[in-house]
Amino acid sequence: MPHVDLNADMGESYGAWKMGDDAALLNIVTSANIACGGHAGDADVMAATMTMAQSNGVGIGAHPGFMDIAGFGRNRMSVPRGTLQNQVRYQVAASLGMARSVGAEVRHLKLHGAMANMCAEDEDMARDLYEAALSVAPDLIVMVLAATAQQVAVKKLGCLWAGEIFADRAYNDDATLVDRSLPGAVIHDADHAGARMVQMVQAGAIITESGKHIPTQIDTICLHGDTAEAVQIAGSVRRQLEAADVSLRKFEGHRSD
Repeated sequence: MPHVDLNADMGESYGAWKMGDDAALLNIVTSANIACGGHAGDADVMAATMTMAQSNGVGIGAHPGFMDIAGFGRNRMSVPRGTLQNQVRYQVAASLGMARSVGAEVRHLKLHGAMANMCAEDEDMARDLYEAALSVAPDLIVMVLAATAQQVAVKKLGCLWAGEIFADRAYNDDATLVDRSLPGAVIHDADHAGARMVQMVQAGAIITESGKHIPTQIDTICLHGDTAEAVQIAGSVRRQLEAADVSLRKFEGHRSD
């Protein structure tokens, strides 16, 4: 029976500002990418979200992004590479420390937003930021945007990695995500999102907007936590995968030496 992990970005509230319904998502997903203070999140939110994830048996990941609270980490930024590496180290270290304090552990890394999109296009940037994270936590499984420069980088690094596709985002023919500013880039229909994930998992390929199939390793499916229909999409994806005899469990990670 085929199997796949479901992950969601969460812990993205900040102070009095609430983002998403993490408690509901943690009843659906098998892995959680928890913001660590760069693009979103704060100490209280991180601790509370990790505690909930641990209680639900959900795998915990560090989710660093550009230091851009106002822009939610979705603005492309030009940051000196050494500084950016230190910002990733800083966020990953905060994640590791907070997890330890609540009796949990961080098992994977997933870059956020514009930082992730830039690394999907730039192998050198991806390598530099993954090396920065791994310098703090060498055993992390690096979650990569499947079939992009991110995957090329981890395979050359020889670290543990897992390939990710997106339930609620449209794809370009080079396996990158359609820019959010374009029509149809974000998928809001829960039934459609679930059906396309079944199709991609069964095909073992990303299916782009043009209908192109890009064969790739699919270990995990991302369910964004910050949209109004996030919980509905997550539930639909899980139900439709299970109906198609796809089992759900935390990813293990691959190593390419």
